[in-house]
Amino acid sequence: MGAQLCSQADAKATPEILRFHAEAKGMHVRLDARQSTAYRFATFHDGIVFSQRPVRPRERVVLRVLRHQDGWCGGLRVGFTRLDPAHLPAPSLPPFVCPDLEQQSPTWAAMLPHGCALAGDVVCFWVTQRGRLCAQVNAGPRLLLRKGLPVGAPLWAVMDVYGTTKAIQLLDVTANTFPTATPWALCEDMPSEPEATAGEECVICLHHAANTCLVPCGHTHFCSCCAWRVFGDTARCPVCRWEIEAVVPAWGGVFLL
Repeated sequence: MGAQLCSQADAKATPEILRFHAEAKGMHVRLDARQSTAYRFATFHDGIVFSQRPVRPRERVVLRVLRHQDGWCGGLRVGFTRLDPAHLPAPSLPPFVCPDLEQQSPTWAAMLPHGCALAGDVVCFWVTQRGRLCAQVNAGPRLLLRKGLPVGAPLWAVMDVYGTTKAIQLLDVTANTFPTATPWALCEDMPSEPEATAGEECVICLHHAANTCLVPCGHTHFCSCCAWRVFGDTARCPVCRWEIEAVVPAWGGVFLL
């Protein structure tokens, strides 16, 4: 009986792993089957997502940026809100968390500084005891993003997969190490890869078009899905064995950074 009570107490003390709320999300967001990966499949806005439960005081929300797309201004926004996403009709979500959702509701969010949300970066954000929204990127210095957040009120994490940020993954902070691989499910949830014409095939799958560049070596022999799998598995270019730092789109032999 004593062991059973201890087990029940431990279960109450251990919070559920943070996931994205399955229903309350921007109209251009797709989630994977585990609700841990959010991918914005069109334009640069309508990418708001929420945590499925309130975040405890000083609890860290940790995510990895999976895809970065140049051509837009601005990137990932992070913060907290008193809006319960379970009671939030998805069609009512505005296109932007800053300033739209902030102006319409008790929400506090901010954009990370330029260059702080590139593919592969790990972003951690939380609320301090003094009601400050802080963030940290790749174990770097602490960044103060906002002040004046309520302390003691239920707060849900809110993120905006905006602009240059194309896909993010919530990480399990209870794990010993964070996964380095891009989830294979992400490739399944993305819009289908274009089939290749003769001479333009991906050298790995030999089916989809080679439309992706590995940085910094610059090789452009791979489709997006195969490139991300290589990045997750070995992080080395299959052609020259250079270490991969990023995966970016490529058109006509030119890659965009």
